[in-house]
Formats: sequence, structure tokens, C-alpha cells
Amino acid sequence: MPPSLTHRHLLAALAAPALLAAGLAAPAARAAENPCVQAAWRGLRCPDLVMKHPADVAIDDVYGRKVLRSGSSIDNMGAGPVELDGRRYAPFLMHARQRIRLRAGGSILVDTPATLRFKLIPGQGGYWKLRDAARMELWSLGPSGRQGRLVRVSPKLHYCLRDLRRTHPTLAGSPRSAVYPGCNQDPSITQVRLGTSVGWSDIYPAGYYEQWIDVTGLSGRFALVHVADPENVIFESNETNNASRVIVALPSGRVVG
Repeated sequence: MPPSLTHRHLLAALAAPALLAAGLAAPAARAAENPCVQAAWRGLRCPDLVMKHPADVAIDDVYGRKVLRSGSSIDNMGAGPVELDGRRYAPFLMHARQRIRLRAGGSILVDTPATLRFKLIPGQGGYWKLRDAARMELWSLGPSGRQGRLVRVSPKLHYCLRDLRRTHPTLAGSPRSAVYPGCNQDPSITQVRLGTSVGWSDIYPAGYYEQWIDVTGLSGRFALVHVADPENVIFESNETNNASRVIVALPSGRVVG
């Protein structure tokens, strides 16, 4: 991997008319802070991941345990795609750099703490997915409905990032057809690209593998929370809108709010 550049070098690259006009990609850089929320980086078209409210919530039985299933949707509502370029550093693992588009044309590559993993799915083989792309959480509720403590977490943490459905076609810059396909299934490759275009969503049904939280023995009202990018491994224009929730009653699994 080429040596990382500082913010000063990247700002110089952004200011270079020849580079922008040619639509060339600037060298990779390590960002100490999120470049998408810094005033000096207004020339970037950054993604904005928003998690839809949990859907199709229901109780199921898995390995003799009571689980709460729910469908999830990670929507890109930003000005640019979320795109990760993975490079393998160990068997079934890749480091990921994020490609961020420039409003004047072209793009830059920024180092991230994101990790891609070749995730095995029973009956389907394996897929290169982003680790910690999303998380499903169950929280206790106080008398006023405020979230209290984290009670349980879903085993599902890996998501493809793909253009599965164009859910917000009116957003500026949303492509009419999919740009990022389903996850690559070749465990031997050394590099891969994952992403979700503007106005598109990566959606998983409630019945998908590990798309549940173990709620065995729990009773009462809880907040079922879906969080996109819970570890902030992706640079976004807005990091405050990544979570959504519904209130569920257990053990019935009925949505009550």
C-alpha cells in the first residue's frame, strides 16, 4: 500500500485544477477525522447511510431459542455513493479504503478502519462482506420510553453493501440502474469493490441467516434498534442519523410503538 498523505497534501490535490479537470483519482490518504464533516472538504460528494425502521418483526425459534426477527434496509441518502476498495491482507480478510467522489469530478481514496471478511452462509457458500456494516440491538426502556441499557445484540454484523433496490429515485445523482452488484463469492481474489449508490438500498429480509436477536426469557417492552455503521468505519456526511427503532412487547414480539 502506498504511503499515506496528510490532510494538507489532500487539500492541495483538491485544489489542483488539472487533477479535477482530468477526473483523476488522488492518491490514498489516511484521515485522522471524518473528512466529510470538515468545512475544508466541501468539494466532496459523501454518502449518508440511513437505516430504515425494522420491518416484518416476528418471533421465531432457532436452535431451540426464542428469537426476534426483523428485516433491515441500509439506504444511501447522501450526495455520493459509499464505495469500498478491499485489498486482502490475510486469508478471508481485507483492509478497505473508501473512494469519495469530488463534486468537480474524479475521486480520492481514504484509508479507513473498515474490514471486509469472506463470510460463510449455510447453503449459499461465502460472500465478501463489510464487517460491522450494521447491528440490530435490543434496549430496555425507562418509564418515559427513553432507552436504558443494551440488553441483547444480533449475531449478524456482516452486510454486502450493494445496489439491491432503488428506493429513493428522486435523489440527485441516483443512477437508474445498479452500479454495485451482489457480493463477490470468490474466496481466492485479492481485491474487491463493495458499494451502494445514491438512492439505493442494501436490504435483508427478516428470514435471512442471523437476522435475529435472541430474546429467550425476556418479558416487557423493549426498543428494537437497527444501526447502520455502528463502529463508524465509513466516512459519511451525517453520522447522527444512522439508527432507527420500534418498540416491541415480549414475549409476543408485537410492535407497540
